[in-house]
Amino acid sequence: MKDRFGRNITYLRISVTDLCNLRCKYCMPESGVESLCHSDILSIKEIVEIVKIASKNGIKKIRLTGGEPLVRRGFIELCKQISEIDKIEDIAITTNGVYLKEMADELFENKVRRINFSLDTLIKEKYNDITRRNYFDKAMESLFYAIKKGFKVKINVVLIGGFNDDEIEDFVNLANKYDLEVRFIELMQIGETANWSKDKFVSNKIVLEKVPELEFDGVSGVAKIYKIKGQKGRIGLISPISCSFCEDCNRIRLTSDGKLKPCLHSKDEINLKGLSGEELEEVFKRGIFEKPEKHHLEDGKSESARDMNKIGG
Repeated sequence: MKDRFGRNITYLRISVTDLCNLRCKYCMPESGVESLCHSDILSIKEIVEIVKIASKNGIKKIRLTGGEPLVRRGFIELCKQISEIDKIEDIAITTNGVYLKEMADELFENKVRRINFSLDTLIKEKYNDITRRNYFDKAMESLFYAIKKGFKVKINVVLIGGFNDDEIEDFVNLANKYDLEVRFIELMQIGETANWSKDKFVSNKIVLEKVPELEFDGVSGVAKIYKIKGQKGRIGLISPISCSFCEDCNRIRLTSDGKLKPCLHSKDEINLKGLSGEELEEVFKRGIFEKPEKHHLEDGKSESARDMNKIGG
């Protein structure tokens, strides 16, 4: 289905919980978040019904996020039911990987083939600092198990000035060694980072400056892809600040409490919880059609009223 600006919307990101086992400094407060009442969270049945409606209206790819999606009770069953929905071609998850290894086999059996790992550093001490937790070894074990299992793996790295910009070459080498994709994502002024010092926000151009042998290899979704000649690994640059990709955006988001967000950085949300049948479909279609033309990050902070953990990473 196309929005009013002619963009074909085929991708739905669903946050299945706003809870997480980490406390990443750019994502959520050290104390965590106040748990929503069970009745306020979309049930497995409600999520599946929304995906069925979405599939009838052009959605082909589903990405399940959080918080941390693997802490959601019934997550494997949710994947199973989504895998059985006609016209859904791709099921992916974004995870910090801490619990992935023990669930990987069942996920693979239920047609999950793509896993994006949120991993901002390859150094244990820095990992413990940014996440405020000591799960580095478990996360890395899960990463290498997923590679061995045959998942298509990407690593999402939020680029933070003075923290991990000295590890860019190490991540590029990791991508080449294991034939995977590392995606550098520009830090955005949203939620916990709204008042961070400006030196923390660095352009993805620094990646190309530090690794000048990277050559442009096309566009994949919101990422510009680069490769080193003769190497298998791919480097993706997601640059919402320095290079807006709104005109090519094909995604919408669903929060864990049932709000449809046509744009990550808009304050506008459309309630789907409690709706069903024709009414649900009509509201869903309206949400796609009214997707904003662009965000305004270049003007400063995100207009979203939620932290990232409450939207879905």
